[in-house]
Amino acid sequence: MITISKLSIFSFLYKTLLYCSLCSLAGCAVLPRGDAADAVPPVPPDYSNPAYWAALPDKADPADRTPAGLSNMQASAPADVFFLHPTTYTGDRGHNQWNGPVNDERLNRKTDESTILYQASLFNGVGRVFAPRYRQAHLHSYYARNAAEKAAAEKAFELAWLDVKAAFEYYLAHHHQGRPIIIASHSQGTTHAKRLMREFFDGKPLQERLVAAYLVGIPVEKDYLKSIPPCQTPDDTGCYCTWRSFRKGHIPKWHKDGSLIAVTNPLTWTTGEAYAPADLNEGGVLYNFDKILPKLADAQIHDGLLWVTKPRFPGSVFFTRPNYHVADYNFYYLNVRNNAMRRVEAFRQAGQTGVSR
Repeated sequence: MITISKLSIFSFLYKTLLYCSLCSLAGCAVLPRGDAADAVPPVPPDYSNPAYWAALPDKADPADRTPAGLSNMQASAPADVFFLHPTTYTGDRGHNQWNGPVNDERLNRKTDESTILYQASLFNGVGRVFAPRYRQAHLHSYYARNAAEKAAAEKAFELAWLDVKAAFEYYLAHHHQGRPIIIASHSQGTTHAKRLMREFFDGKPLQERLVAAYLVGIPVEKDYLKSIPPCQTPDDTGCYCTWRSFRKGHIPKWHKDGSLIAVTNPLTWTTGEAYAPADLNEGGVLYNFDKILPKLADAQIHDGLLWVTKPRFPGSVFFTRPNYHVADYNFYYLNVRNNAMRRVEAFRQAGQTGVSR
C-alpha cells in the first residue's frame, strides 16, 4: 500500500520528470483519429501576434524565470536564442488529432509550465529567448503502427515544420537584425531544428551568425549537416551539441549503429568517451525550479548514447525508467547555461565571423 508520504514523493517525481508523458507507449493515451486524408489541420498561428509565441524577450513568460542565484539577462543579452519545445500534445484528454492546436489554453499552459520554464529558461542569461508555438505532431506520430498511420504522421510532422519555418522567417524579418544566434531544442523540437539547421544555416550565409546549436533528445546523424560539425571543445562556435540520456548500462531495443550518431558529453563538452564524474556537474533542476542541485548526474558517451548513473535525490527510488529523455537538459541545467554563455563570449571575441575552433 502506498503511504501518504510515498504518494507525495511519487507526485513530486511525476511532475519533475514526466511532463512529456510517454503513456502512449503503453497504449493508455488518447490516440489521434483518422488517417492523413481525414485530418483537418488546426488554425495556423499568426506570428505577428505575441499570443502565438510561448516566449518572447518583451513578453512576460516562464522563460524569464531563473532558479535562485541566477539572473534573467535578456534585456542586455548579446545574442538571440530560438528555442523549439518538445511534444506536449501527448495523448491527454482531448488530444485526439494528429496536430495540436496553438490556441488551446490548456495545452499552452502545459507547454509553458513545463518545457518553457524548465528548458527555455536555461538560455535567458545569454540571449533573448524566442520560442514559437507550433501545431506540433501528436506524440503517437513517432510510434505509428501501420501504413495509414505513418502517412498521417508524416503529414503531421510536415505541418509542424511549416509552422516552425514560418516562425523562424518571422523572427529573421522582424527581430534578428544580424545578431548572433543560438538554436536550442528538445525531442520533437529537435526533429524540426535539424531541418532548420540544414535549410537555413548549413552552407548558407546565416551560418556566419550561428554561435552554436543544442540539438537534444533526438539522434543527429554525423553526416546530417555538411558544413556544421559537432562541437569538440567547450569554446567551439559554429557547431552543434547533441545527446540523449539513458541509465548507465541500458541500450534501447530500437537502437542501431551508434557510430553513426553524434553525441556530446554535457559535462566535458567533448565527443570523447571518457567518463565525466558528477563532481563536474554544476547543478541540475528538478521539480523545485528555484533550487539548483549540484553534482546531480554524471555522464559518459557510449555507442551513440549518453549514459548516466541513476541520480540520487529525495524519492529517486521511484524513478525507475531507464530512459532519462525528459531530463536531458534538467540534469545539466547550469552546465548548459554556462556553456552557452561561454560560447557566445568566444564568438564575440572571434569577431562574430563564424567558426572559432
